[in-house]
Amino acid sequence: MKQSAVYAMMMIAVLAGGCGKPSEDERVNIASGVGSDTLLNNIILRPVLKAFSALIGEGIEVKKADLRTNDEGFLELQVSGYNRSYNIRRFDYNVEWVDKDGLVIPTKTGVWQKMSVQPKSNFAILSVAPRKDAADFRMNTRKSN
Repeated sequence: MKQSAVYAMMMIAVLAGGCGKPSEDERVNIASGVGSDTLLNNIILRPVLKAFSALIGEGIEVKKADLRTNDEGFLELQVSGYNRSYNIRRFDYNVEWVDKDGLVIPTKTGVWQKMSVQPKSNFAILSVAPRKDAADFRMNTRKSN
């Protein structure tokens, strides 16, 4: 009897958790615990989803890298991606700009930058070439300490 009552309360909690809508606009990310819980992301299922996400190795996915020349003649890079994980992903990135011969253009801004991406959300990394003779880029990532 006690066991069936516990199961009934768990089902009610799961169903009642689906009352909120995270965001009307996909460009706005409402972090877990800030907005209302949803049916698939509530206080009971959240630990299971996070464990499953870690188990299958979900993480950062790069969707595209757009390169354009701005009005001043410098290349601009926008790398767009998505965090598939149910956990915040922290990593470092470094953009190296290269000339037409493939040689790296030395720059003081070519250092590792920190990035933190909220769970199940889009992100963008922006970078501008240091000189007008930049022809392409390379981007490296590493796990943050």
